[in-house]
Order: sequence, then C-alpha cells, then structure tokens
Amino acid sequence: MHELSIALSILEGAAEEVERQGGGRVYAIHLKLGSLSGVAKDALIFSYKLASEGTPFEESRLVIDEVPVVVFCPECRAERRLSSIQQFCCAVCGTPTPDVVRGRELEIAGLEMDV
Repeated sequence: MHELSIALSILEGAAEEVERQGGGRVYAIHLKLGSLSGVAKDALIFSYKLASEGTPFEESRLVIDEVPVVVFCPECRAERRLSSIQQFCCAVCGTPTPDVVRGRELEIAGLEMDV
C-alpha cells in the first residue's frame, strides 16, 4: 500500500510549510488528486488518518479535490475532458490523443491553519 508513504510525504510537506509560516495549528490539508495519479482516494484517506495519529496533524482532515483527465485534441485544437480513461480519444470528434494536460496531479494545494 504505497498510499501510506504518500500520506507520510504529505504530512512532511505540510510540516515544512507550517514551519515556514512560523507555526500554527492545521485544520485541513487540501490536495489535488488526478485520476491518473495511481493513488486510490479511499486508501489515501485511511492512510492519512493512520499516519497523522500522535502528530500535530491528528485532528486535521485531508480534503481531496479529484482532478479529471483532460487531453489536448490535435484535430479540434482544444482541451477536452475524457469520457473514459479506457479510451484516450477526444470526447467531441473521437480523434485519439495521448497528450494529457491534466489528471496526473498529486499535490498539496493549500493548508487551512491558524498562524
């Protein structure tokens, strides 16, 4: 379960930011999670709860913003959301495209905290 190591990395990154801000209590960590990130949302939430036990983040929550897969269609010359991750084709014209614009994200987007 690699989600536990990811949860630990999230907590480490958040702790660094709290230190840069001069300390404070974190209420929530906001995360962008792409459909192609290879991370299972429910497993990450479970792992976060486990990893945060006994730490200053124990009472915080992990807020996940799921990012859909968006590709660039060379035919339409536009960004298009995939209708299925099983087919990397433009949802409008059907042209195959491997050019992923969004959907691989796994990043801390923000912290809710007292400073």
